[in-house]
Amino acid sequence: MPSLRRLSDGAGDSGAMSVAMRLSVSGDGWVVEGERPIVGCVMKVGSISARSYSYQDWWMTTEVTEILEDTPEMVRFLTRSGSEYEWKC
Repeated sequence: MPSLRRLSDGAGDSGAMSVAMRLSVSGDGWVVEGERPIVGCVMKVGSISARSYSYQDWWMTTEVTEILEDTPEMVRFLTRSGSEYEWKC
């Protein structure tokens, strides 16, 4: 199950949903680019549907600006807001 954690404080989420997406150039909304972090995309990870008795359903980053490490099981990256994240599949 995919997980996403901000390294500075451990905030993030895990769940069946993991999407790398960007706003479409034509203004039609979000375009899904894949499941793994990609430069220029935001990452959204968490539950596909609403969770009962939980304070959040998913976690979304700002745009990925740099991939620091990329292995088959994990991607470490920086975002536009300056946060460092670790995504695992």
